[in-house]
Amino acid sequence: MRLWSLHPRYLDAKGLVALWREALLAQAVLRGETKGYRNHPQLDRFKEQPDPAAALARYLQVVHAEATRRGYRFDGSKIHAADANAVITVTSGQLEYEWEHLRKKLQTRSPADFEKLALLTEPELHPMFNLQPGPIADWERP
Repeated sequence: MRLWSLHPRYLDAKGLVALWREALLAQAVLRGETKGYRNHPQLDRFKEQPDPAAALARYLQVVHAEATRRGYRFDGSKIHAADANAVITVTSGQLEYEWEHLRKKLQTRSPADFEKLALLTEPELHPMFNLQPGPIADWERP
């Protein structure tokens, strides 16, 4: 499971579809609708929110908006009630780690998408994240 801190616009088609599916699974986990993945480290930052499932729903709204912008037909009715004010802090080290991780994936999986990002040095965050200086997240497993 990978819930990117990066804006979903940087993902290739395969990555965006995977993110949608994984975030829907994460939403189910946080709503107590499944027993698997309850302790997955990617969920830690959502669990720290006052309403973890509503924060994850906000995350999903942005993924859905990106998919819609690209002409995909993701079922938005699968997104439960969202907390429009949910904000999660992400560190600069985490952002750098995710950016390099994505670039490596795209370099092999989608060279054309990799080339589009080649000159970009400061990627945009998913809108619900707030950047602060710091190392890679403790829950990340590099």
